[in-house]
Amino acid sequence: MTGVDVSRRTKLVREWIVFAICLGLGGHIVLGVILHAPEKWPWRDAGVYGLLVGLSVYVAVQLVRSVWWVMRGKTKRPMS
Repeated sequence: MTGVDVSRRTKLVREWIVFAICLGLGGHIVLGVILHAPEKWPWRDAGVYGLLVGLSVYVAVQLVRSVWWVMRGKTKRPMS
């Protein structure tokens, strides 16, 4: 394996980890809402709501990461 392959694989694994954490967080958010207000979200739709909330969390995380990278790039001083 070359250095490029390892770097690319590392980035891919990192993205999958972020995605899995976001889906898990979405599931926990839905579980908390269902347990505290079962009349608002029925149990039969918990899986769909968990997936949708998890994907929404993932999109929000990616937006924050993008803004962070843009801000970090603008504030980085070039080395002379």
